[in-house]
Amino acid sequence: MGVRVSMAGLAAAVAKRGGIGTISCVGLGDLESPWKEYEKSSIEALEREVTKARSMTDGILAVNVMGVLSNVEDLITSAVRAGILVVIFGAGIPTKLPDLVPDTNVNLVPIVSSARVAEIISRTWDRRFERIPDAFVLEGPKAGGHLGFSLEQLDNMEDYSLEILLPELLETVKPFEDKYGRGIPIIVAGGVYTGHDIADMISRGAAGVQMGTRFVATEECDASMEFKQAFLDATEEDIVIIKSPVGLPGRAIRNQLLIDLEEGVKKKLKCPYRCLTACRIDTARYCIAKALTDSWAGDVDDGLIFCGSNVHRVDRMYTVAELIDELMQELLEAEPDPAEAPGVTDMNSTSTRTA
Repeated sequence: MGVRVSMAGLAAAVAKRGGIGTISCVGLGDLESPWKEYEKSSIEALEREVTKARSMTDGILAVNVMGVLSNVEDLITSAVRAGILVVIFGAGIPTKLPDLVPDTNVNLVPIVSSARVAEIISRTWDRRFERIPDAFVLEGPKAGGHLGFSLEQLDNMEDYSLEILLPELLETVKPFEDKYGRGIPIIVAGGVYTGHDIADMISRGAAGVQMGTRFVATEECDASMEFKQAFLDATEEDIVIIKSPVGLPGRAIRNQLLIDLEEGVKKKLKCPYRCLTACRIDTARYCIAKALTDSWAGDVDDGLIFCGSNVHRVDRMYTVAELIDELMQELLEAEPDPAEAPGVTDMNSTSTRTA
């Protein structure tokens, strides 16, 4: 959901319906500017998106940042200065995040794919800052975009399912919850598609869910109609795992770009933005920032289209209101007594996407 797929339009629409609308901080810079100006323009663009979203809703808004972004710290402080109260941090271990955001009114939410990493973060924050995460996003192997699993683990996804990872994480955070006298909500992500899926995860101890893929096929999604149509047209056979230039596996829709790369077709390559510290231009075969931006803008043949594992199930367009209403109805059907149904957190992301 990164690189402009989830910006003010989608985030505000989700927040209006009671979810946490998430603005991705990836790839917002001016693509026509010289690379030295890219970081500055990306911060200015983020501030504009936050301001725009806040003008559209008084609901809860979040930003999603990637630890490998070259200007991640500036993006975080700019978002907080613009009024964001939820920072979701992925693609890295945020050991210094509380120092960067000392205001405890701002919720700090790391994305993890294992209980081990969550323990490292919690223990480090406890020792250094006398603080613990306000929540965790637990992202399983069925998520879209960059994944926190090795290729070998992805070949055995059943061993790393949310059903297995969630109880491990719940057990890991309990000592920290006990010490601080408050809960650490676990928000699960990756492969959650229906309200029945949400109910199942909540019954297992999750506090809510993060969803991305389904929210692409909404009227309010900030991507081009060509990008959305690629989701509507995708089959299960189109879904592939790639190795990203940043060194992580990723889930995407197979298109001409990926076919060309498979066949060894040489692409013109330069590093126009220098936006990712983990990207190695000397070994990369394409610029992932440009490829993701191209698909967002409508070039779905030569751009990179990140997606979740359930993209082949997306078969029609919704408004955000229609989609959330459908999910909530399914959730209530799975929970017989609405008075006892837990609250649900819908966070469209990255993910970072969401990228």
